[in-house]
Amino acid sequence: MNIKIFNFPTTLTIARILIIPFFVFEAPHNPSVGALLFFIASVTDFLDGYLARKFRQITKLGVILDPIADKLLVISALVILVDLVRVPAWVAIVIILREFIVTTLRFYALSKGFVIPAETVGKVKTVIQMTSIFLLFLDMEIFGLHLYDLGLVLIYISMIIAVISGIQYLFYFWRQIR
Repeated sequence: MNIKIFNFPTTLTIARILIIPFFVFEAPHNPSVGALLFFIASVTDFLDGYLARKFRQITKLGVILDPIADKLLVISALVILVDLVRVPAWVAIVIILREFIVTTLRFYALSKGFVIPAETVGKVKTVIQMTSIFLLFLDMEIFGLHLYDLGLVLIYISMIIAVISGIQYLFYFWRQIR
């Protein structure tokens, strides 16, 4: 792990956190602009992790900030989508609860000196979740396909995957602390 505190991947993570207030302010009144801001923030999520691994610029600050930035973005988006009546509240609650549980486990593990790595299922969940949220904000039709309907199907799929990956994290956590 790199001892430098700031590098380009960490700067991207901080940029994602800084986008969130603009997203929260704009998305309820102009969901298309919200979709654009969410897309930009989602791209920084992909880029910061990719660049940190590729150029071996993983930092302790990045390891802590990246999941926080992801959770803040997703939770903010879900709350807004519930307010816009585009996602059922119970779906958002299940996803948000999973995020809190997994984040708590990961930080506790870090405090005990071990890392709970991101599982492939968790990464798939994130991609589907980000895609579904983006489509739910767009809420338009392209080539006869209503993006809202596709986004709603994907948010349900991501919720199921979230529960499955959350259970995986729990099992990994229990095996590590024994």
